[in-house]
Amino acid sequence: MGIAVVTGASRGIGAAVARKLAEQGHDVVLNCASRIEKAEEVAAQCREYGVKAVAMAWDVSDHAACDQALKEIKASLGVPTILVNNAGITKDGLIMRMGEAQFDDVIRINLKGTFNMTSLCGAMMMRAKAGAIINMASVVGITGNAGQANYAASKAGVIGLTKSAAKELGARGVRVNAIAPGLVESDMTDVLPEDVKNAMLSQITLKRAGKPEDIANAVGFLASDAAAYITGQVLVVDGGMGV
Repeated sequence: MGIAVVTGASRGIGAAVARKLAEQGHDVVLNCASRIEKAEEVAAQCREYGVKAVAMAWDVSDHAACDQALKEIKASLGVPTILVNNAGITKDGLIMRMGEAQFDDVIRINLKGTFNMTSLCGAMMMRAKAGAIINMASVVGITGNAGQANYAASKAGVIGLTKSAAKELGARGVRVNAIAPGLVESDMTDVLPEDVKNAMLSQITLKRAGKPEDIANAVGFLASDAAAYITGQVLVVDGGMGV
C-alpha cells in the first residue's frame, strides 16, 4: 500500500486514524508535538497490522520543521501517499475577553499547521502525480460557536484551504478533502461542563457523541480508491447534529 502521515496522532482522533490506516495496510508516520511516548504506544499498535509505523515529534506550525520532517520521511520510507492534517488545539473564550495570543495560538496550529503540511507534502505528491490529503475541520467551522471564535475561524479557514488546494492539486492526481466532526469523545470534549455536553447531545439525531473511530472510518474512506472521484468536499460526521 502507501505511506500515510498523520499529524496529532498521539491520542484521540489522530490515534484512531493512524490505526485505521495501518489496518488498511499503509505504513504510518505518527506526528506529535511533544507526547512522543504516547505516539510510540500508538505506533506499536499500528505495527500489529504488519506495517511500518514510526513516531516523530515536530511542530506543525513551524514551516522549517515540517520541511525537515518530510525530507526525513521521504528518505527513509518514500513519498507520502496520504496526509491527514489532524493536529489542533482549543483555547476557548468569549471574543470580548479573548487575548491576542489566545487567538493567534489556535490559528497558528490549526490553520497554519495545515497550510505548512499541505503545501510541502502536496508538492511531493504533485511530483509523484498521486496522493490524498484529508484535513480535519469541524462543524463549528461551518456554523460558528459561542466561546470558540478562534477555533471556528481556524476550522473555517481549513475548509477554504481545502477547497482551494483541491483546485490547485487536482490536475496532478492529488485529491484534497476535509472532514467536519461534530461532538466526539476526546480529551478536548472531556473538559466541557456536563450541561454544555448535554445541550449538544440533545441536538444530535443519533443521541450519542461520536467516537474517534467514527471519524477514522471516514478518513479511511476518503483515503481509499473508493473515493477516487471525490475532491474538494467537506464530509460532515456529526450524527445528525441540528438536522
